[in-house]
Amino acid sequence: MRLRPQHRPKQIEADICLIVEGCYPYVPGGVSSWIDWLIRGNPGLTFNVVAIVAGLEPREARYSLPDNVIGFQDLHLHSDFRSAIWRKPDDTCVVESVLAEKLIDLVRGGGFSTFRDLVRLVNDPEHGLSLTNLMASPLSWNVTCQMYERLMPHASFLHFFWAWRALFGGLFAVVKAPLPQARVYHTISTGYAGLLAARAAIETGRPALITEHGIYTNERRIEILMAEWICDTVDKGIRLHDERVDLRDIWMQIFDAHALICYEACSQIITLYEDNQRLQRALGAPPERLAVIANGIDLAKFATIPAAPGTATPTIALIGRVVPIKDVKSFIEAASILRRNVPNLRALILGPTDEDAGYFEECLTLVRDLDMSETVQFTGSVKIVDYLAEIHVVVLTSLSEAQPLVILEAGAAGIPCVATDVGSCREILEGRASEVPRLGSGGTVTPLVDPRATAGAIEELLLDDGRRRSAGEALRARVRRYYASEDVLATYRETYSHFLETARTGAALAEA
Repeated sequence: MRLRPQHRPKQIEADICLIVEGCYPYVPGGVSSWIDWLIRGNPGLTFNVVAIVAGLEPREARYSLPDNVIGFQDLHLHSDFRSAIWRKPDDTCVVESVLAEKLIDLVRGGGFSTFRDLVRLVNDPEHGLSLTNLMASPLSWNVTCQMYERLMPHASFLHFFWAWRALFGGLFAVVKAPLPQARVYHTISTGYAGLLAARAAIETGRPALITEHGIYTNERRIEILMAEWICDTVDKGIRLHDERVDLRDIWMQIFDAHALICYEACSQIITLYEDNQRLQRALGAPPERLAVIANGIDLAKFATIPAAPGTATPTIALIGRVVPIKDVKSFIEAASILRRNVPNLRALILGPTDEDAGYFEECLTLVRDLDMSETVQFTGSVKIVDYLAEIHVVVLTSLSEAQPLVILEAGAAGIPCVATDVGSCREILEGRASEVPRLGSGGTVTPLVDPRATAGAIEELLLDDGRRRSAGEALRARVRRYYASEDVLATYRETYSHFLETARTGAALAEA
């Protein structure tokens, strides 16, 4: 059942303000499921939720808000501000110059101090800057021109102009949006959500935290490199040292800048597995603030699911959204290769198909072109537990992941996995270096975008019943030992308790 989020009256202050971008409560599965689990697992705390979304179009919630969510608001990155009244600031020339300088510094990695100056400038009541001033006025035009001349005068101004509106329209929306009151601000990514957490730390003095599932900047980098709508206008030829930047460079620099701001603002930087910390440090995260808290799942939910019998139709499944970053096409191609030796193969794709209609249509076309319509089945959104007893091998072909819940859920049900070498997939399937005693392999790790390797790994498990069961039991044992939901929730309760006490102490000192 789909329910629209209820815009409940806000208390003066919640314990935790969760800041999410592009997921909960509108996108099912993945990070959204984790957020719902975190809120429901802490019934003694109150939450405000800010959902950052792209535009003003209506959205249907896929989650009902728990009772301890006392406030909810959408933050629209792009809205129609053209009809608003523009008021010319008294000190327009000074504001233009300082605003352009701060934005340029931000793009070039100025970090938290630059962002703090920008927030104070934009929200200074003496300047009276509205979104209309910042995005649709002579002031915004002049700022755009100054930035173009400083950042990429060798490239197309038209392309820079539209990129500027997209990138900085989102930034200004975050800086100008109403800020919910909370004792602790907890963002689930860098990007615009991270900027809002940083702004909260600036304006309230309260602690800000981040839990990164995937590294947001890496995911945006993949999208930017693959984007056909970003025009390359600088021909660097074979030059190794060409300091000119193009639009793709600007986009990536800005998302890197957002990450640095968020990391410097947050009192604790949590990720799901250790290898992510290497990337966080490279983006400027202070090492002393880093922590690891793995995902957790409800083991009891999967404990009674029987293993798929070896005599049943060989069934593999990709569990996830049908979007490019999941590389569903590689799964389909792997199934096509596998079918040569497993002619009665059944290949399920369990997940929503409506997030990227164009990519879904490309996947359907590939299925038809490979004559796989009898083998591949798109189910749309389903209850995964209803299918696990039929699945022999779970497959993940993603280009980027953090700590995939689908592998943990498969493991809890004793199903081995074949997964690309992304995120913590290798750690989950093969075990941490510190694992004693060693529990054995829970499946196979394959290279990215390699349908042949994926097909070979699946075939080895499908055609060897003993190995498949052994791998499934090893994965089940590892998930039980390291990824129990209650253990992870206890760690978050301790983390929240620490920073709530920090917020209370800070408030008491401020009042003294």
